[in-house]
Amino acid sequence: MQAVILAAGRGSRLGRLTEKIPKALVKVAGKPLLTHVLGNLRLVGIKEVVIVIGYLGELIKQAIGNKLADMTIRYAENPQWEKGNLYSLLAAEKYVNQDFLLCMTDHLFDFRILRALIKSQNNRKGIVTLVIDKRAALDEDTKVLAENNKIVDIGKKIPSYNCVDTGIFLCTPEIFKYAREAVSKGRKTLSECIKLIADDGLAYTFDLDKVPTYLPKMRRHFKPFWIDVDTVEDLQKAEKLLVERASKEPSDLIAKYINKPIENKLVLILAKTSITPNQITIIVNVIAYLVAYLFLIGQLVIGSILTFIVGVLDGVDGKLARIKGMESKIGVLEHPFDMLFECSWYISLALYSFWTTSDVNPLIVCLFILLFIAFYRFIYDQFKKVTGVSLDDYSSFERYFRRIAGRRNLYNVPILIFSLLGAPFYALITILCHAALTAAVYAWRAGKHLHELDRY
Repeated sequence: MQAVILAAGRGSRLGRLTEKIPKALVKVAGKPLLTHVLGNLRLVGIKEVVIVIGYLGELIKQAIGNKLADMTIRYAENPQWEKGNLYSLLAAEKYVNQDFLLCMTDHLFDFRILRALIKSQNNRKGIVTLVIDKRAALDEDTKVLAENNKIVDIGKKIPSYNCVDTGIFLCTPEIFKYAREAVSKGRKTLSECIKLIADDGLAYTFDLDKVPTYLPKMRRHFKPFWIDVDTVEDLQKAEKLLVERASKEPSDLIAKYINKPIENKLVLILAKTSITPNQITIIVNVIAYLVAYLFLIGQLVIGSILTFIVGVLDGVDGKLARIKGMESKIGVLEHPFDMLFECSWYISLALYSFWTTSDVNPLIVCLFILLFIAFYRFIYDQFKKVTGVSLDDYSSFERYFRRIAGRRNLYNVPILIFSLLGAPFYALITILCHAALTAAVYAWRAGKHLHELDRY
């Protein structure tokens, strides 16, 4: 399957942002609009893309090139780009020889929409299938009247409608016949072409609500998003959407109510720089092992404060990787390394307590902390492998319990409190009790849910 991206327009409503560059190259969270669309197409396996260019098109060629990873990119020039987007569609005709996805360069969207749309093609009829959203329409939206999964009417000023056009289509090459017919009748917009197809009963809809909302890796439900970026305000909304989409559901109270807002602001700043997620990961580990060293030499308060900085930065690298499109398989190793430095903190605290008191109990307590943490982490991982759903998100009980379950962020609190009081051993005791409780609850809930699955 091919893809066509309409990227010929200027985007005059963006004002000065498009005086020297085309709209397709305006950046959202550090990446051009066009690059976001290309990244989504690559995620669903598209290998050949036709980009229709017009206003300052040479700049797009220079910025994007003819290859993006394993994608081949070709350019169709539309010298009549000011007339309307129907002319941009026709400009791509000579490059298209099979069914294709049709996207707009200024529509940012969740790649899951494309995946579900492609999957639906086995049952598809007609010439074009449009992804629709049944949300309330804005003035600038293209409205759609749909009945029985077919388009009845489409346009910005139609008298009656029940959904809106997302700008994402699955088409057959026959659409070009209707595009030529529409132009011959003086039509200029893509929606006018779609109306002709609809009049022949060959324009279908795919409801956005059919796209699954659960994201196993993110531990939450998140409705697939799309946004038409026309103004500076739209750019700001799009950035917030991208950051929110890149965010996992925070587990504990500190992660949700303190760390997440800080992380999101940092991610938006860093996304517009050349700093990479891997560089953030290295910084996190350097600071984390500095904490372990500070604990060993008795600088407990400074070390405790740094644990909270580690907690914030540790949530930044993953989000940054997802926004910049720099996720990698090696990224899964981050979690074992996180576990390693976390354990080093407890060991360092125990060793410092032992060296300063000659009491072996801190070492014993630390041993059991490590055992309980390893135990409940293993339960957590195995449960997700079996069910495909995070234990933290399996039922309402777990969704409440995860806010107080044993996590590094929450363990940092007693470390800070008892460091200020000069009693690090009691921090270890508190962490032990918390870890033991978490292990017991996880074992109980995982066993209960898995037993229920075995019964069916």
